[in-house]
Amino acid sequence: MDENAGNLDPLRIAERWMGEGRDVAIATVIETWGSAPRPVGSHLVIDSDGNFQGSVSGGCVEGAVVSEATDIIENGEPRILEFGVANETAWQVGLSCGGRIRVYVERLGKVDPHLLKQLNAERDTRRAALLLTDLADGSDRLIKEGDPVAGPLGEAVAAALRTGKSTTAEVEGRSYFLNVHVPPARLVIIGAVHISQALAPMATLAGFDVRIIDPRTAFATQERFNGVDLVAEWPDEALATRPLDAYTGLAAVTHDPKIDDDALRAALAAGCFYVGALGSRKTHAKRVDRLLGAGVEQAAIDRIAAPIGLDIGASSPSEIAVSILAELISGLRKRQPVAAA
Repeated sequence: MDENAGNLDPLRIAERWMGEGRDVAIATVIETWGSAPRPVGSHLVIDSDGNFQGSVSGGCVEGAVVSEATDIIENGEPRILEFGVANETAWQVGLSCGGRIRVYVERLGKVDPHLLKQLNAERDTRRAALLLTDLADGSDRLIKEGDPVAGPLGEAVAAALRTGKSTTAEVEGRSYFLNVHVPPARLVIIGAVHISQALAPMATLAGFDVRIIDPRTAFATQERFNGVDLVAEWPDEALATRPLDAYTGLAAVTHDPKIDDDALRAALAAGCFYVGALGSRKTHAKRVDRLLGAGVEQAAIDRIAAPIGLDIGASSPSEIAVSILAELISGLRKRQPVAAA
């Protein structure tokens, strides 16, 4: 194993290795059955000397994959491998029972040596992309979210980008693997209030990267938000160093327009997939007047979920947090595709 690789991303390691002039193969989990140890889309990268980084099985079949990969580097032809995880092996990789996986192994750069670099560039800038592989001939194609793809294949691509899950698809008699790379979803909470104390851990458990912004140092304390990314700054200052984007949801819960309004304007301008604001309908009506006066268009304002959260009759801070999280998840899964750059 490459001792300098550490715990870095396999795709970025593969790009570095190729930049160093190494011949590199990549193994990708394309299908799983039963208690497979690694999810679809997991990667293992291998160079011609047998150095590797990443995982496709948690350790039980890596040796066989590396051996196949070095052969593929030599002859250049991609290959689909299938492994069964025996019950006696399963416990060693953290499973309670056996499973099966299919792994697609190809030499990187065989067709387009720049494809991996382009994919990593999209990932670095938090733009969703999909690497489409024709499993019959090994041809790869990078599709950015918003790129036009016609017909049934376009429908499969759109569905994969919407769910964020890599998958195989049979389209018009051809078998494809759709390897999805969607930026990790973020939640920015404006206001270190009681609702936030419940919402932050809930959203973290749901898979969101959570950040709380509140300039009021009496509220924004580590004692109240232990282990949370907490920023005791005004939103315009905090968001200047880490801008919002289309894969970020924003919940404004301070009830203070001096704090909430700037963040709401920034969220609408950035195209956040979810923008919610705490307050009654009367409070929101005043908010709308302020935002219109600040030059925000009505169509943008209409995107604000206010009163915030799904209408489940929530009353306590924890219940309100549940309603916000449910609405946030709905916004993420139903978001509109980002237009291609």
